[in-house]
Amino acid sequence: MRGLEHHCVEIIAQTDLLREQVKGVDPVTTPVPSCPGWNLGQLLRHVGGTHRWAETVVRTRTTGPLPHTQVDDLPFLAQEDPDELGSWLAEGAVRLAGTLRAAGPRARVWTVAPGGTPAFWARRMAHETAVHRADAASATGAEYTLAVDAATDAVDEWMGFSALPQAFESQKKMRELLGPGRGLSVRATDAAAGWLVDLGGDAVVCRRADGEEVTGATATVRGPLTALLLLLYRRPPVPGAEAVVSGDVRLFDSWVERAGFWLRR
Repeated sequence: MRGLEHHCVEIIAQTDLLREQVKGVDPVTTPVPSCPGWNLGQLLRHVGGTHRWAETVVRTRTTGPLPHTQVDDLPFLAQEDPDELGSWLAEGAVRLAGTLRAAGPRARVWTVAPGGTPAFWARRMAHETAVHRADAASATGAEYTLAVDAATDAVDEWMGFSALPQAFESQKKMRELLGPGRGLSVRATDAAAGWLVDLGGDAVVCRRADGEEVTGATATVRGPLTALLLLLYRRPPVPGAEAVVSGDVRLFDSWVERAGFWLRR
């Protein structure tokens, strides 16, 4: 797993790429197909608001979650200045990275799981921004690419969340997926990266399975890393680079829906 400094660099880099993707596009009249009900301005204010929310969590060393008003309660604005919005985005990313660096990787801060540190939020915000770049690309028609190492780490993070009890909206719904012999295999076709999700026990267990030939999985997913990432986040695929699900597609879809609900927007 990459360290705090790497992810701080990524937060700023992904934000700069996002700003470049939306340059010259009207944020008010441009809908975001992958985030129904939002226009581009609301998407960008969500990203910038999330950066500021996480920065406050780390800076204040809060012991519990803060209100999500600046993240999710985003009214439609009849007018938005694209240049001001871009500058505001950049400012939030730089401020977040600075606060994370000042805190260091070992400080104690609130996260969804016990024992959280700023390194968690550095990683989370880097990938949050990268995924929302895909949303912006779907709105503007821009090309979306993500480096293999960044996509691998983002998928790895999502997989870790899939086995994190604190992240589940409903323990009952997750238990419904468990059953003898059930398992999911997720494998990249453009790198030696793979994951195995064991649903055969009393709880979800996820582990890396790089280079392993997994047989007998209830459902198997294969595709480029970026395609795998977008599939897990329920985003439209990049044309010509789709992931393919075989076997028990319904089980796979249910697992993605239930394990990843809190990362969806």
